[in-house]
Amino acid sequence: MSNGLPSSGLADASDGAPAEDLPFAGVELGGTKCVCTLASGPGRILDQQIVPTTSPDETLPTILEILHDWNRHPGFRALGIASFGPIELDARLPAHGHILATTKAGWAGTDVLGTLSAPFAVPVGFDTDVNGAALAEIAWGCGQGMDDFAYVTVGTGVGVGLVVHGRPTRGFAHSELGHVRVPRLAGDMHPSVCAFHEDCVEGLASGSALVSRLDGRRVRDVAADDPVWEPVIAYIAAMAHAIVCGSAPQRIAIGGGVVTAQPHLLARIEAALSKSLNGYMQLPRIGGYVTPPALGDMAGPMGSIALAAAACAAA
Repeated sequence: MSNGLPSSGLADASDGAPAEDLPFAGVELGGTKCVCTLASGPGRILDQQIVPTTSPDETLPTILEILHDWNRHPGFRALGIASFGPIELDARLPAHGHILATTKAGWAGTDVLGTLSAPFAVPVGFDTDVNGAALAEIAWGCGQGMDDFAYVTVGTGVGVGLVVHGRPTRGFAHSELGHVRVPRLAGDMHPSVCAFHEDCVEGLASGSALVSRLDGRRVRDVAADDPVWEPVIAYIAAMAHAIVCGSAPQRIAIGGGVVTAQPHLLARIEAALSKSLNGYMQLPRIGGYVTPPALGDMAGPMGSIALAAAACAAA
């Protein structure tokens, strides 16, 4: 997949600069904060600003102010919007660009794409935040050289960006693998935190679920041998089993606040995945199949830049 990036560093931008010298603008719209980035890649960031995710009437106008400022100077050649979901990605439907049945209060039905893109006559890329992060890792991170790749974030929720043959998966909707239903461990009666499912990965193993399980303890303070990790590892590995059997990505990168705070989880998830596959499928031996994202916590913000770059390349 071509990432649409210039082969050299970003030129000094000024009014009237050639379009190919201009950076990309990106918005990563998250459940708690939005990261607005002006860049041509992770090593060439001109500006980055954080906007709290409160209500659409507060958050989107603030983002638009930032974009208008960047559009006046230095300008940008494409815009990428990577949004929390679920979102409507089918351009044939009236709800294209809208947020759908989210649990984020006040955001269901919000026209994110139309609101943020309408003022700017540039190519626009729009996808989920996790699909954007997956594309960023393919462009600049641990997915380089791979056409089939999965990016997982385990934070407030569980999201999966799944790229197959160089493109994020598409059907009647984008994938929602964080809501795969999994068998509960024997004796695990802890209530799901998902409003839709009693036994999905997000409901049982997300950061929100972990906070509920910890009963006041902080994630970073929990010892690696604490039994609270057993269900988290088991449910994320079960999701990874489904991902491997469904699309066999060349690598799975897992990020998000939970794994960042407890990096021992990655090797344990890979071990549980291998045990679950039970020799039926052999994972690639590439120096770690389940790995942290090489871009770290910049995978999400760079996802919006990757979407902008791809939109520019396709225009």
